[in-house]
Amino acid sequence: MGSVIFNLVLVVHVLVGLGVIGLVLVQHGKGADMGAAFGSGASGSLFGASGSANFLSRTTAALATVFFISSLGLSFLASKTVSSVPDSIMQGVSAPAATQEQPVAPEAAPVESSPVQAIPQ
Repeated sequence: MGSVIFNLVLVVHVLVGLGVIGLVLVQHGKGADMGAAFGSGASGSLFGASGSANFLSRTTAALATVFFISSLGLSFLASKTVSSVPDSIMQGVSAPAATQEQPVAPEAAPVESSPVQAIPQ
């Protein structure tokens, strides 16, 4: 059941993300009329009039809200998912058996001491 909900939220998340991308690309930018203000004087203000929100901007805001909520939902569902993946790659490795003969380090060769000779001055 948890996997079905996770997949459903994931599909909604991807579709809403694509919708937000599409709506943002379709909208007219606020700074698009700024060049006209310097060149022809057709625009009355530098950054254009900031009118009320139209259908595209309201839809974008609603889809962005759904996108953020689905992001939180995915992170919550992913943290609650129990998986059989080990926490470490060393968890699957078995320790060597105690009955096997362990290699023995070779003994160190004795160091011969040489007498210290005095340097004549």
